[in-house]
Amino acid sequence: MKKLIFILFSFFFFTSWMVVLPDQSEEANTKLKAIYINNFIKYIEWPEDYKQGNVLVGVLGSNAILNTELQKTAESNNKKPENRKIEITNLTGSADAAKCHIVYILPDNSSQLNDVVAKVKNKSTLIVTEKPGMTEQGAGINFVIVENKLKFELNKQNIENHKLKVAAQLVNFAVNKK
Repeated sequence: MKKLIFILFSFFFFTSWMVVLPDQSEEANTKLKAIYINNFIKYIEWPEDYKQGNVLVGVLGSNAILNTELQKTAESNNKKPENRKIEITNLTGSADAAKCHIVYILPDNSSQLNDVVAKVKNKSTLIVTEKPGMTEQGAGINFVIVENKLKFELNKQNIENHKLKVAAQLVNFAVNKK
């Protein structure tokens, strides 16, 4: 079973070989980000008290295409009875971040990272960003473009500070691991 999970995980991450070109549509890039976030949910282990109920993914910022892709990915994941339901919610500020399993901060809202980190200090919340340098400022995972491909950085210490466990497979696929 573990081999099957690893193969599926590998497939999703190796499909990120798609080159990100300036003329490539934003929609294609956001589809990849939605797939990544869905896999982050599978390869991060939350404490027992966070395993009850639905998985809440909060998006801080506004991006209609991203919201659509996250909803599609969540709905396809929700068809599997062994998984918990994933809910996507838009956050207007850092105040509601503490309710989320994952907070995804869009680039235009990166200035709120410190507020989010403070709000989730004692919570088991994974912070995902997409602006250079964010893993040094408290994000657990940060999307980056490497050699014209969408990849992600991972700061294992930031993730573990939130009482989360990250699977070795996820660490292995990250660039700039800390």
